[in-house]
Amino acid sequence: MGAYSTLSDPELIQLLKESDHSAYNEIYHRYFYLTYVHAYKKVRDEEQAKDIVQDVFATLWFKRDFNLPQSNLAGYLFTAVRNKIFDLFAHEQVKTKYIDSLKDYLSKNAGSTTDHRVRENELKAYIEKEIHSLPSKMRQIFELSRNEYLTHKEIADRLNTSENNVTTQISNALRILRTKLGMITFLFALINIKW
Repeated sequence: MGAYSTLSDPELIQLLKESDHSAYNEIYHRYFYLTYVHAYKKVRDEEQAKDIVQDVFATLWFKRDFNLPQSNLAGYLFTAVRNKIFDLFAHEQVKTKYIDSLKDYLSKNAGSTTDHRVRENELKAYIEKEIHSLPSKMRQIFELSRNEYLTHKEIADRLNTSENNVTTQISNALRILRTKLGMITFLFALINIKW
């Protein structure tokens, strides 16, 4: 591996195109931390930043036969990280809009039928159960945001913590809930669309 550390980026790219795993490892070790720091500064979440960077490096390996730069490997990797972050933000916005529109639909159509009310109550109970299963500090911050409609600053002041911590906790809570509730809410919406 020592010999690979002396190679230039263009030389490593050429070896990578030839499926040289050691060249890939050298690129990974050379650029992982730098791209991780770049991603973390944008998303402010260690796990998401790691996921983004791992995704970029996986793509680099799987698409090594084409679409690799001839030079400026650093620029290529940073651009790929930036694009993954944009995709993540766009995906989060779509998911948030979807959940908000589902809530809006449920609130407008709550009294349509008894069966519908039963399903709605079951879904609400399930959502509440998942909220209560969050870690206690995360749940407290999430409930202050969603139930009492406090701003991140107001929550931070009330709990004597930083706004950044509040933002991180709410973001993590939403990610956990979306993961756990994604399929349930989707199926619930499909059942109601048929009506």
